[in-house]
Amino acid sequence: MQTNFNVWRDQNGIPHVEATDDSGIYQGQGYVHARDRGMQLLLMRILGQGRASEFLDASEEMLAVDTFFRRMNWGGGTQSALDALKPEDLSCLEAYCEGVNTGLRSKTPWEFRLLGYRPDPWQPDDCVLIARMLGYLTLAQSQSEIERLCVEMVQAGVPLDKLEKLFPGNLEELDVDLLKQVTLGERIVPPEVLWSIAAPRMMASNNWVVSGRKTASGQPILANDPHLEVNRLPNVWCELVMRCGERTLMGGSMPGLPGLLVGRSPDLAWGATYAFVDSSDSWIEQCRDGCCYRENGDSWQSFSTRREIIKRKKKTPVEVVFYENGHGVLDGNPHQEGYYLATRWAPGETGAAALSAVFKIGRATSVAEGMAIMGTIESAWSIVFADRHGDIGYQMTGLVPRRRKGATGFIPLPGWVAENDWQGFLTIDEMPRAINPEEGFIVTANNDLNALGTARPINMPMGAYRAERIRDLLQEDKKFTVDDMTAMHFDLYSLQAERFMALLEPLLPDTPQGKILKTWDRCYDAKSQGAYLFERFYQELYREVFGLSGMGAKVIDFLAAQTGVFIDFYENFDRVLLAPQSAWFGGQTREELYRKVAERALAAKPQEWARDRQITMAHILLGGKLPGFAGFDRGPLTGIGGRATVHQGQIYQSGGRVTTFMPSFRWVTDMADNTLRSNLAGGPSDRRFSKWYVSDLANWQAGRYKTVSPGGDQKRLPFP
Repeated sequence: MQTNFNVWRDQNGIPHVEATDDSGIYQGQGYVHARDRGMQLLLMRILGQGRASEFLDASEEMLAVDTFFRRMNWGGGTQSALDALKPEDLSCLEAYCEGVNTGLRSKTPWEFRLLGYRPDPWQPDDCVLIARMLGYLTLAQSQSEIERLCVEMVQAGVPLDKLEKLFPGNLEELDVDLLKQVTLGERIVPPEVLWSIAAPRMMASNNWVVSGRKTASGQPILANDPHLEVNRLPNVWCELVMRCGERTLMGGSMPGLPGLLVGRSPDLAWGATYAFVDSSDSWIEQCRDGCCYRENGDSWQSFSTRREIIKRKKKTPVEVVFYENGHGVLDGNPHQEGYYLATRWAPGETGAAALSAVFKIGRATSVAEGMAIMGTIESAWSIVFADRHGDIGYQMTGLVPRRRKGATGFIPLPGWVAENDWQGFLTIDEMPRAINPEEGFIVTANNDLNALGTARPINMPMGAYRAERIRDLLQEDKKFTVDDMTAMHFDLYSLQAERFMALLEPLLPDTPQGKILKTWDRCYDAKSQGAYLFERFYQELYREVFGLSGMGAKVIDFLAAQTGVFIDFYENFDRVLLAPQSAWFGGQTREELYRKVAERALAAKPQEWARDRQITMAHILLGGKLPGFAGFDRGPLTGIGGRATVHQGQIYQSGGRVTTFMPSFRWVTDMADNTLRSNLAGGPSDRRFSKWYVSDLANWQAGRYKTVSPGGDQKRLPFP
């Protein structure tokens, strides 16, 4: 196919694609993704197809990863999604794929040549696959994990009064006796195994938008900082400028998908965080002889059987079998009589709306239009908008099941009762949304936003501390600038610590450690000894309350080390820990509990917060496999912030490896001009020997923001 685009780099290495029509723009974007992020793009497809054992590594761990992706079956039913696209959208998608293939034909990443992998042409089906992966490997899996934990706690005999304190409002339909009869299969793949490879995870994020009446420019300002695992190279995000005639799009894209997921045009800006929407449900299936029971007609219905062959490098192929019905994939073998769970994720069979939205959003000219377009996306996002007319808005997205009255989706219900089935899906207008609120700003940070809608799509939000802190800062009586927003990206004050310290401070011992905590400013900066000591107290409090007085210390240690439960859903546990009294306190008062835990935790020698927060950014394919001087891995870097600070700084051990969640891509834009300011944890290219491999990393560390703007009179550097 003849190329009808031009690509060049600006002084920051960001690719600029220029074309005279949409087809050329997306063809150029595909070419950029293939040349700058070809390794990342192909690795994502290999994983999504469940073929890592065939091409990369035939270990048992990788077989488990492949089994997970085969179970999800995101590559299945893609044709129906493509058939739902309008002709003009399909044309843009095909142009993107042609661009990818042009780039791969010109140069395949040498890492894959060494592995003997010769990639098949990139197809539109692959984009549907990546769209589904992106939607689930954010926090949708975390929702499934917390629901699974609740089931395991019921089966372990955790008393109902304790469960109700952890999961308030979600247990009305709980049938303890029935759940105890359910046979749970082995976890197909621990979450940390997925995060140790190329699969991205949107751990958490912030975004906010401020009305022009509160800004110095008189126009809206939008800020966004998606939080992902940053100890990886390349960065998940790929910055891009796309120019068609006089219209320019600037922002963040993801290799394998056309369009910009976050960014701006001259008329409209949009920024995204993950919304903790519950789009995944489980049902209890009574099984025997390969069938499941149905109350209606007192009948038994057969499961459909899907057999998959997983090829393994220099090893015998393995056959895996999945049993499916209208409730999803069964976690068990229906030929063995018993009760099992079947689980379905609503967006897993779709993808067309997301692809269509990324093509349309670049042509939208108003907040209302942007909300209508992005609101159709099937996976769960909280998106804020600003336009040059002065409007600001918010829209939550996601294909959310409409459930019968009383069912929240959190607790598995009997699959044989027809009224427990989904009854359609919520509409855009029922989802949380807002436009031009009276207070003059909108903030989202993975918190509970149900109050902005007529339905309640969220049943397990993340803690509200970050959102509340941003709101506090935006309520100041001042005219905000872009510099104010970039400073907020680096805010290290913890409202979580403030609330715990209000209870703990009067109980602190008169020791050097106690004095450090009493004078601590509640900030998680690198040199803070107070942050270190507070975290010692907080972690010991978890072990005392939920371990020694609850589920057992070993269980708590496992959840902390092997799952994201305490990372994603700490608000549920904080609700118990901050309560005046609780069934979890084992008969102790809160004061007795805090004093005892503080005495134990504060016996530690004080140290700076940064001491144990050194991270290495590892190459996603070769990380840790080559000597440091080879330059594929970079570091060490110091991580600042905590779980509840605006600048989130999650660093923890998971499955024997360090993982992180921090701002991966910070950006701010003022609608008064046509520029964008940003920094990225990495650089534009995944090529180790490119000057653009980690060219933005120093800016990211130091808090410097580069300016991204349309072509104009900028110096044009050759691509790639």
